[in-house]
Amino acid sequence: MFDTDRELCVCNSVTLREIVECIKRNDIRTLEALLEQQECPVGDKCENCIEEGFENDGFSLAMALALVKQGRL
Repeated sequence: MFDTDRELCVCNSVTLREIVECIKRNDIRTLEALLEQQECPVGDKCENCIEEGFENDGFSLAMALALVKQGRL
């Protein structure tokens, strides 16, 4: 199971739960669309959260988007 309270975008203090809600609410389908939307700013500062994760562990925006697409979150 995934810890939805874990911060994925540390620079903006955005949790996995907030990112998933934003993806669903705005019907985001691509990583580019997620990065461009303004409602929940993510990936615009240090950019580690985009693909490799803040701790280089794979917990990233790309992972969150994939899990939503798969219906796992």
